[in-house]
Amino acid sequence: MIERLLYPRLVESLRRFPVAALLGPRQVGKTTLARRLAASHSFPVVYLDLERPSDVAKLGEAELYLQTHADKLVILDEIQCKPELFPVLRALVDSDRRAGRFLLLGSASPQLSRQAAESLAGRIVYLELTPFLLDELGGDRTVAQRLWFRGGFPGSFLAESEDAASEWRQAFIRTYLERDIPQLGIRIPAAALRRFWEMLAHSHGQLWNASKIATSLGVSAPTVRHYLDILQETYIARVIEPYHANLKKRLVKSPKVYVRDSGLLYSLLRLSQPDDLFGHPALGASWEGWVIEQVLALAPGTWRHSFYRTAAGAEIDLLLEPPGNQPPIALEIKFTAEPKPSKGFWSALSDVGSTQGYVVCPCEESYPLGHGVATLPVGQIDSLFEGT
Repeated sequence: MIERLLYPRLVESLRRFPVAALLGPRQVGKTTLARRLAASHSFPVVYLDLERPSDVAKLGEAELYLQTHADKLVILDEIQCKPELFPVLRALVDSDRRAGRFLLLGSASPQLSRQAAESLAGRIVYLELTPFLLDELGGDRTVAQRLWFRGGFPGSFLAESEDAASEWRQAFIRTYLERDIPQLGIRIPAAALRRFWEMLAHSHGQLWNASKIATSLGVSAPTVRHYLDILQETYIARVIEPYHANLKKRLVKSPKVYVRDSGLLYSLLRLSQPDDLFGHPALGASWEGWVIEQVLALAPGTWRHSFYRTAAGAEIDLLLEPPGNQPPIALEIKFTAEPKPSKGFWSALSDVGSTQGYVVCPCEESYPLGHGVATLPVGQIDSLFEGT
């Protein structure tokens, strides 16, 4: 059992809220984590898989069935399959608001499952389970390289060989397109969404250009934005917005887009072995996206994040803003053994008023680079948030 960093927060959430929702992409380990919780829970637990017909049948009269288990923690897996349950859960919670009544597992964001957001507002806490993180696996270089190439989905990371890992990821992509998306009620041809997903992989780490992608696919710009929203709300893509402030600079206004899991990125780029990545044009962008996922998974929920870029070339790959009036932390992300901040990075630090900057790289130790900037080994990312 790999200890998931989210587990203590999940336990604490069920002590404070009537409903907790554990969200994340398919096959990321939500059910495993929920079963571990059930095994250690001091009260009786009922587990229902809403993709299993026998469990769905039990909910034919959902309110009556769940009332008979009012003294238990009820775990509802794949809750997006039965959105009509949300009003029932609201009524049951309103009649008894004690903590730890329901744990919902799902593969879609509250924005996609709007009924959940509306029905359970004020009664639910949302937690996102990501693929494996470096902090959960140990921070040595060998593990980091394996995690970077295979990605963090357990089925890929723990596979017996690179070929087996690649085969798992290809199967995941097919299942996502052919089963998971239709199950959410989204009517998009699998072939069209796959072409968009592959184009997104080739745009990984770049500014979003809806018109360019729309022209290539032969659809409208609003249509490709809809495709992007679907991938974002099912935890497949990440969109990072540009930094906005009242600066006398011409700031880039388009967001940057990423495929969140590095292993899926390489499969979409048709890279099957680690050596295929070195020398590939996507090398630097893939490292950037992977590091960003490691950072944002550890960042407190009260922190904001963005990127900064001006028309003149000043740029910060990831800007982390603590709550209050504290100055932001600036990250430049480079895949190099001899990191040197770019001229644009130094200029950007002054623009945003940052006094603390790092170059995140595959180095072994942290050392100063001058003017409040230091290198940061990827295995020490958690130090960014010490004391928060």
